[in-house]
Amino acid sequence: MDIKNADNKRKVKLNKQVYLSDDFKEFWNKIKYKTTYAVDFDSNELIEKCSKAMNEYLDVKSPKLIYTKAGVFIKSKGIESHEKQHMVVHSDTEEVLLPDIITFLQNETYLTRRTLVDILIKSETLREFKKNPQQYMQETLKIITSQMNHLIVDGIKYTKLGENEYYAQELFENNELYGYLKHNMLESERSVYDHVVYDSENERGFAERFEGDENIILYAKLPEWFKIPTPLGNYNPDWAVLVNKDDERKLYFVLETKGNIQYESLRQTEADKIKCGKKHFEALGNIVEFKAIDNYNTFIENF
Repeated sequence: MDIKNADNKRKVKLNKQVYLSDDFKEFWNKIKYKTTYAVDFDSNELIEKCSKAMNEYLDVKSPKLIYTKAGVFIKSKGIESHEKQHMVVHSDTEEVLLPDIITFLQNETYLTRRTLVDILIKSETLREFKKNPQQYMQETLKIITSQMNHLIVDGIKYTKLGENEYYAQELFENNELYGYLKHNMLESERSVYDHVVYDSENERGFAERFEGDENIILYAKLPEWFKIPTPLGNYNPDWAVLVNKDDERKLYFVLETKGNIQYESLRQTEADKIKCGKKHFEALGNIVEFKAIDNYNTFIENF
């Protein structure tokens, strides 16, 4: 459990020197706008991918009852238990009334009945349905949802909502932020707050580099209320960073910082949300660049 000392809890204050600066106002005006998205994907491609994934990965077990016997011991330090027996006491397959799997999947995925029927038939797994209907439906739903989300992200298009739909800069003042000294707070001079409240040691490392690098004009840990809508749920990028390039121009970045940004190392949901974040900022049509990075030196060396 992540236990914090309540005595160390502190309210984070705005760094007025950064917050009221022209640089921050200009930067915020570039990233503040909201977007909406539309999706487009090929139903035939979805059918092929889902049926193939079901054929390869669907693993349905017959229902069974497990009998466990344990001993409980009361000692001075507390109660202990030790398992003495663990066995299957019933695993016979019985005739059951099969539920309406098509209606179930349609209500959960919003796909057409024809598409769902084609997926199930082409998967060649329907023989498993009678073995354990509940598990079959749940595992099938997971596979279809995963494949569908992946296709949706590949075909997603973001559109800026308009000049009047945005996250106002005043939200930094109106939403209170708290951290814990010596636990998740780092004193800051270049951030929009006087302390950075970080979520991991990886984020702490990036914040320390932002503070120490003379080329960083200012930066902000993007608050939780700064959300980008995606089909997989809202996405909150990590950082907004303004960089001085050779004393000649300013570079605007929104960063996602991970310990490892290789696609195969990220969960599919994380990787797909990062793709959506990139398309969101592209839709704003300005010079803000979205990057997913895992190494500060690589970022600073490749403008």
